[in-house]
Amino acid sequence: MDELLKIAADAGVEVSSAEEAVEDGDHEVAREALDRAADGLAELRSRWPTMSPPERAVVGRVAGAVRGRLDAVAARVPRRRVVSDATPVLDPERDVSPDPENGASA
Repeated sequence: MDELLKIAADAGVEVSSAEEAVEDGDHEVAREALDRAADGLAELRSRWPTMSPPERAVVGRVAGAVRGRLDAVAARVPRRRVVSDATPVLDPERDVSPDPENGASA
């Protein structure tokens, strides 16, 4: 069980790092820490079938708390947006119907 709790603790540390990064306005660092935390929780999820009922009770409670914190921090991280002022380029190899009423589609 020690190894499982270490994985959960490491995920919790990553969430704490993400919380600090959000406070500092460093959203990229926060995203990376959240990704590492999510990887740790995924590792626990993959091991779930092999855990005993007592292990599941402890690890489930701890992982649930970490997941709640992860979700709360993730909600505070703005989504990435790509902004472009470029003009769209038409693809000459794309088939385009000259008459949209004839039923042919692109």
